[in-house]
Amino acid sequence: MPFSDSIDFLIIGAGFAGLVAGQRLASAGWKCVVADRRSHFGGNAHDAIDAAGVLVHRYGPHYFRSNSQRIVDHLSTFTDWHSVEYRIKSFTEGRYWSFPVNLATFEELIGRPSTTPEFENWLATKRISFPEPKNSEEVILSQVGRELYEKFFEGYTVKQWKRHPRDLDPSVCGRIPIRTQRDDRYLREEFQALPKDGYSRMFERMIDASPRLELHLGTDFKEALHRWPHKHLIYTGAIDEYYDYRFGELPYRSLRFEPESFGAEALVVREPISGKAGFWQPAMQVNYPDAAVPFTRIVEIKHATGQHVAATTIVREYPADWKRGDEPYYPIPAPDAAAAYAKYATLAAKEDRVSFIGRLATYRYYNMDQVTGMALTEADKLLRRYGKPS
Repeated sequence: MPFSDSIDFLIIGAGFAGLVAGQRLASAGWKCVVADRRSHFGGNAHDAIDAAGVLVHRYGPHYFRSNSQRIVDHLSTFTDWHSVEYRIKSFTEGRYWSFPVNLATFEELIGRPSTTPEFENWLATKRISFPEPKNSEEVILSQVGRELYEKFFEGYTVKQWKRHPRDLDPSVCGRIPIRTQRDDRYLREEFQALPKDGYSRMFERMIDASPRLELHLGTDFKEALHRWPHKHLIYTGAIDEYYDYRFGELPYRSLRFEPESFGAEALVVREPISGKAGFWQPAMQVNYPDAAVPFTRIVEIKHATGQHVAATTIVREYPADWKRGDEPYYPIPAPDAAAAYAKYATLAAKEDRVSFIGRLATYRYYNMDQVTGMALTEADKLLRRYGKPS
């Protein structure tokens, strides 16, 4: 039966942060309500089968990866994994390029086979010295020089963030590896995989394993506060919204997704194992850095999920300005945004019965494994503070 009286923990947001923390607390015996304004759980990691029968990531690709065995072990309680080596391409100047930058990219640039020593020597002549890079432009110029920076990074970054790389923290472009060997994997982390049955099924198991956890969808923050008296609040939404925009709106970037499905007759890219035509494009993600192209990337997630289905679905991803009422997908990693957030962080630090966790509540560009670790750490901290339920 639904909880009709006061509860122990009210958790706002049913994404990674809220559900991981809620499950941990509920498994210890505390009464927890997780409320989310959306009609589904899983936050931006929500996935579902579309009309073409393809499992798609509804809010852009979510490439799970981690170097933390603790986090992988915890999530493995609720899912098996489909191992993936994420590989993408960049499309510019009328052709596909290997990306992130690696030896194959250099060979495509010079039009012949090469070696790691030759590529390293070439880079040494192109790099611009910045001993302590202060922004994303300096990070990339210090690694690959101006030619590759302008070809792959500058236009894409301006389009995605509506800010020049020189106005963004070093971490934005610094997330992307640069390699002089033939390793063309998109990510660095040791563990790279997707939940075998999808993120939504993983979250569903998390919820089902927690009888002391109640999920309420279509319920906004203020309604939840009024409805459930509680001893502690865990908030995973936008921190400026929590404080009714006391210091103004923080800057965010939003997104628009345009899916398109294709039947088997339209697929020309062959599967690497079966040799059958099963894909629309040559990689799970193709970046489009050219300013003339309105979208930043096309994602065909079937490359990564390993799903065996005749059709496929691609999703074109368009960056969008954010305004109140839109979904705030990305905090802006820039000095002015950090200064604006600091005012809210000062308020949050004074809260005794409220925990702020997750990307939006802490205004940080975290990956899923980092959010999972943050949620586990905060839940364990609360368990130490409140002990066991009486």
